[in-house]
Amino acid sequence: LPMAFRDVNARRHIGLQQLSSLASTGRTFLGPMKSHKFIVDESTNQSTLICSALRLIESLDLTSAAGQLLNETIQAQNKEFKTGMSTLLFLVGAWSNAVVECLQQNVPVPAIVSVMSEGLNSCCERVQCLQIPIHDVKKELCSNRVRPKAFESKTGQVGCDGLTDPWNLLCFQRDIFAPEEVIPINSSSHQGDDCHFKKCLVSPLAGFGSVASLVKAEGDKSSSVLSGSGIIASSCITQKLTHSRHFSTLGKSWFSSQQGNFQGYLSGPSTDPCGCCGLGHLAMALSHGNQTSVKLLQSIAAYQQEKAECSGSSQINVTEIVTCCVLGLPEIYSCVSPGFVTLVSPEQATVVKHLADKPLRILLMDGDLTEQYRHLGFNRPHNVRTILEHPSPQGGRAGDAWLSRMSDILMTFEVNLVLVKGNVCENLMERCIASRILVIGCVARDVLCAFGEVTGAQAVTYLSQLNASCVGNGAWAELWKAGDGYAMDLGALVPARISAGGIPLLTAVLTTALPSKVQLLEDQFWTLLYRLHHALKDGNVFPGGGTVELLCLSHIQVLAEQPERLGNDKAVREFPSPWLAEYKSIVLQALASGWKRYLSVVLCNTAKARSELEACAAVDHHLQKAAACGSSSAYILEEFRRGGVLRGGSDSFPDQVTDLKVCDNVAAKTEAWRRALDLVLLVLQTDTEIITGTGRNQLLNSPVSSEFMFL
Repeated sequence: LPMAFRDVNARRHIGLQQLSSLASTGRTFLGPMKSHKFIVDESTNQSTLICSALRLIESLDLTSAAGQLLNETIQAQNKEFKTGMSTLLFLVGAWSNAVVECLQQNVPVPAIVSVMSEGLNSCCERVQCLQIPIHDVKKELCSNRVRPKAFESKTGQVGCDGLTDPWNLLCFQRDIFAPEEVIPINSSSHQGDDCHFKKCLVSPLAGFGSVASLVKAEGDKSSSVLSGSGIIASSCITQKLTHSRHFSTLGKSWFSSQQGNFQGYLSGPSTDPCGCCGLGHLAMALSHGNQTSVKLLQSIAAYQQEKAECSGSSQINVTEIVTCCVLGLPEIYSCVSPGFVTLVSPEQATVVKHLADKPLRILLMDGDLTEQYRHLGFNRPHNVRTILEHPSPQGGRAGDAWLSRMSDILMTFEVNLVLVKGNVCENLMERCIASRILVIGCVARDVLCAFGEVTGAQAVTYLSQLNASCVGNGAWAELWKAGDGYAMDLGALVPARISAGGIPLLTAVLTTALPSKVQLLEDQFWTLLYRLHHALKDGNVFPGGGTVELLCLSHIQVLAEQPERLGNDKAVREFPSPWLAEYKSIVLQALASGWKRYLSVVLCNTAKARSELEACAAVDHHLQKAAACGSSSAYILEEFRRGGVLRGGSDSFPDQVTDLKVCDNVAAKTEAWRRALDLVLLVLQTDTEIITGTGRNQLLNSPVSSEFMFL
């Protein structure tokens, strides 16, 4: 093949320039006040709305080698943490520019690699002192919080059960109050699992101009459920709390001023003067301004926490959570529904209506339900070409015999519901609809496992393997209803709900009237869910709002002034002392410039600085005060608690009762730093770009032909 190569390790390193150019497109994703971007497909004239580095990098033209490495790095971060991609993308660009400046000052590549790597390791160790244990999060985040007298039960106990505590609800609502509403919840004949879930359900309309809404099951007059609190309030509560700074007098309040009338889930006396546990605060602090997803996560966490009380687990089980995006409804209808909610065709919706209120026999398929499907590892005979696997002597269309045989198998075992992991043959789907059999394709494996555990169904790869022991019982299906009890009929696709008694599966139903926002809402929900999941898994969180990055900058200043403290790396120690003294300060300042630019852009994006110059001056001012304090970590933590210029508070919650602060994941943040620097240093150490498979004339006619040497 014709080949050519060019030197990329000049002072204007081509690979680093490519990284910087690609990364510059994502700078507006930093901070809580993110700017959205439209991605337009010129071939189809369709557009989508994005607000994450992951979706951005998937939409860019990454034909260059550096761009492909950047894509792989971001995909790896997303696969492991589902968060931190925007930080990674920005630091890749910032450190690429910093390294190019080092090259222009004739700093040797080995010095850049060794000093930057060792400097980052030292900073990662230094910031560990800022970690806040999960059990101390509430104390750190609401130390200045003032709240009224706590509700007490008849036994004199104060409710304190994580998100199920009634006062935790104040952390998720606004002061503005609307008239009291009664929201009907799906009420079918299948009460077992749903009644338990409704105790923890957040109203789909909660938070839309109201502190909370009364949520009541249709026909249920015995109790009312406090939205989002997971607490059943006695219907005998009559007196209302009307004089409080937490509520407006424009509407009616469902809070009782009588301490003895409150009944709910109790976890014993509370010794905490704040009267609430930290998970609700933690979810809000990790949301970074995404209030809609917080309300959904509130329902999920309360429900899963209650079910896990017997085991003492405090983890969020992400395998029991799925999402379903419903077009045509306002976003205030987003809610959490027990079971599996999915979109079906109008023809399938007719089958769902027919099967409503009937116990269903369920079949699980671990693969495609097509005639050509073969399981992974299937080996066909060598040197044999299959023309027709099942010839039909009677003639007819190819596959008719297979369709008839599969339909007969389903009818023989009286299967009503089939959940398929992969694709479903369209002709077989039509036959099943005619036979009143509901077939759902593209179902996640976790959903199949959840239904298998509660119904006794065993997944099969082919329908020919089916026997009576593989069919489960106890499932049901119905059309999903919105918060006002209205069954949705949106034309092209209709949401349907499939469930079974005791199933732990929850579906976050994300509603929107704009098709371009579907992917955006789903990404935001999963990001927050995994932030909380990793926070509980790590057991610690970092104070956010630039606190950690500011300590890194302060630490870099100390390292630059005392170079002997940076010498653990073997390669660094082997360099001559004059060599180190000459380049170490330059390289460390280059490393620090990445975090400084990060803080400056965050301040600009949140409108706390009018320009990057003003933002840099604010950062320098804090660095000077930290150095004068004697203990930079103590000063920075105090600024975080007091809510200084780099505080974690988000302007997205101006009316919030609680002055919550932002937190970040420990492992996700530090790993994003490491991946960003590793990518930059990897590209830095490449000296040649070899191109294969390209015509000689095409390269000769290109604008950069002078840079290539042809082989």
